[in-house]
Amino acid sequence: MQLTINGKIENLEVSTISDILKAKDIDPQLVAVELNTQMIDTEQLGATSVKDGDKLEFLFFMGGGR
Repeated sequence: MQLTINGKIENLEVSTISDILKAKDIDPQLVAVELNTQMIDTEQLGATSVKDGDKLEFLFFMGGGR
């Protein structure tokens, strides 16, 4: 399946957003996910299916500052 993740086209054999996060070794508690311009609740990552051509944005939480 071809997906665009953070602007980069990737081919992954996945069915849900959780599958993508596992494949990319990303902790679901440390990322906000947008699927085709819609924010997805963390609790819905395992239930949200993806299909060929979907666009995802992963937004990572970072600490720091002064």
